[in-house]
Amino acid sequence: MSVSEITDLMYQMFVMSVRLAGPILLISMFVGILISVLQAATQIHEQTLTFVPKLVVIGIILVISGGGMLRALQDFARQAILMIAG
Repeated sequence: MSVSEITDLMYQMFVMSVRLAGPILLISMFVGILISVLQAATQIHEQTLTFVPKLVVIGIILVISGGGMLRALQDFARQAILMIAG
């Protein structure tokens, strides 16, 4: 493998990680901000109030899009292995 192929593979790996983790992190952050606003409005400062809704939302996202994420990761792994072997 040349340096340019390794650099290309690293770039593709970065893009793949953003594609897989980005939606989960963004939605989790949105839910956290929404819960924080509700906590500030009601003056209820319970730690589990932010943790549990985020956990539930992340679980729902993974159930809905987990299969697609797994397929994308498998395709990337196949491509990387073929690039390394060939």
